[in-house]
Amino acid sequence: MNARDGDTACLAKWRILNRLHDRNETMYYKILINQITEYAPIVYTPTVARVCQKYSGLFRRPRGMYFSAADRGEMMSMVYNWPSDQVDMIVVTDGSRIMGLGDLGVQGIGIAIGKLDLYVAAAGINPQRVLPIMIDVGTNNETLLKDPRYLGLQEHRLEGEEYVSIIDEFMEAVFNRWPHVIVQFEDFQAKWASTLLNRYRNTYRMFNDDVQGTAGVAVAGLLGAVRAQDKMMIDFPKQNIVVAGAGSEGVGVLKAARRTMARILGNNKHAFKSARSQFWVVDVNGLITEERTNVSDDIKPFARKTKEIGRWGLKEGATLLEVVQEVKPDVLLGLSAVGGLFSKEILEAFRGSTSTRPAIFALSNPTTNGTVDNARPS
Repeated sequence: MNARDGDTACLAKWRILNRLHDRNETMYYKILINQITEYAPIVYTPTVARVCQKYSGLFRRPRGMYFSAADRGEMMSMVYNWPSDQVDMIVVTDGSRIMGLGDLGVQGIGIAIGKLDLYVAAAGINPQRVLPIMIDVGTNNETLLKDPRYLGLQEHRLEGEEYVSIIDEFMEAVFNRWPHVIVQFEDFQAKWASTLLNRYRNTYRMFNDDVQGTAGVAVAGLLGAVRAQDKMMIDFPKQNIVVAGAGSEGVGVLKAARRTMARILGNNKHAFKSARSQFWVVDVNGLITEERTNVSDDIKPFARKTKEIGRWGLKEGATLLEVVQEVKPDVLLGLSAVGGLFSKEILEAFRGSTSTRPAIFALSNPTTNGTVDNARPS
């Protein structure tokens, strides 16, 4: 059995495992540990994406903790409803950007549950000391707002200071009860991912998996690609990298890769400026330049200058194909929620890379949205 058997078969396997988890947790983890290769794709990606989409219909019993906008002022006492006095790891989500599927609201709890199951099975964390948490601040998914089976708050998401105050209260409550816990933020929408990370990182033990976890893996892969080209690490800052996707994962990878390049170049202001020029960021509206008016503060440092791209024959909004054709990058990174973005035409154009061994990283989530389609250049 594997996760490619089809959605129906994979969901059936997930249901069977979930029922076993309800009845006999020891047996559940014993099976998961012994057959991790077979069942990891069932309890986590790609099957968990389908589970989250259908979670209200699949729900049988609660798992983890749920905090909502209606619980303001009560969270400090609510955390004591959890029976364990020792919690080592929390995975929390607000369901706003589940694996590139968008806003799934309270149904996003499936991602936190699945992630912690992997931590138990693969990392050996005590299952009695992990806690999946959903912070329900509403949803902007109109389908869920109209669905009578939807389990969460059927109101539009809180924004601004109201939203931040909910997260502040949650963090204070959690660390008041479990001062040594590690909190992992998972699948928060791009506009909040970096903001919350910067807000809490120097106060609490926390990290954002999309911004930092994906970035760490991607940078390791980028450095591996340099070695595969029989080059030295000093050559990494010379790599031209095209990034398709400007969400929280894209931002995390861009920042981490630029920081790595800058360190190699001397870790000074000039080094950071030089490293920035190696990246070409393309989102749904095309190449991002300084002419773009609605670009996030995290992406602004990577926006290309108009005069600069003119020398390449490019302009604001240039397509991914045009960028690949003109830049001839060493690396093509896919961090978008759009499936099949790296089409046959893109891959054919990528053959013109100046690198002896150009690298493609198709990192979009879920895997059904992987950025390389079935076409391959002949």
